[in-house]
Amino acid sequence: MSDLHREIKELIIEALGLEDISVDDIGDEQTLFGEGLGLDSVDALELGLAIQKKYGIKIDADAKDTRNHFTNVASLAAFVTAKQAA
Repeated sequence: MSDLHREIKELIIEALGLEDISVDDIGDEQTLFGEGLGLDSVDALELGLAIQKKYGIKIDADAKDTRNHFTNVASLAAFVTAKQAA
């Protein structure tokens, strides 16, 4: 597991108060919303804010592809990497 993937998993747990879940319980390709980890739209907002704050990036909630970036940890890590490189 890459350092960024681990950081994002820790951020998900911390930002959303998921005390009964560990980093090892979240798969890199596991869906974060609905059937997967079970996050909802409120969790998405909180997670988006936490990511913006931690990584100093701007997330456009109205952009069509934003939802795709929040599919799983791997897609979030790719998004953060791309935004930091821009």
